[in-house]
Amino acid sequence: MPRFRKTIPVDDYVFDVLMRDIVGHDRQPATYLVYLHLYGQAARRKWKPVSASLRMLAEATGPSKSAVQTALEKLRCRELVETTSEHATAVPLHRILRHWRGR
Repeated sequence: MPRFRKTIPVDDYVFDVLMRDIVGHDRQPATYLVYLHLYGQAARRKWKPVSASLRMLAEATGPSKSAVQTALEKLRCRELVETTSEHATAVPLHRILRHWRGR
């Protein structure tokens, strides 16, 4: 039995624009990996916010915690991810923003 049974559709924009822009132009592959991971998790949760700490994201994607922290800062600056937290030590919630889809 295959481990993964569900295909997740990914917007063309993610491959055609974001990959070239983030990996090629900005030279930030960890940022793209973090975004893809959060995108996949959000899609599986029907676009609800994803609960994930820096450590959880680092373990899931491969880069160090500091690289993940930098990646999240870049994603927030580009308005691709919105992060909220109840308090300083709570596990943050990350909401994927897809501005290219409109409202």
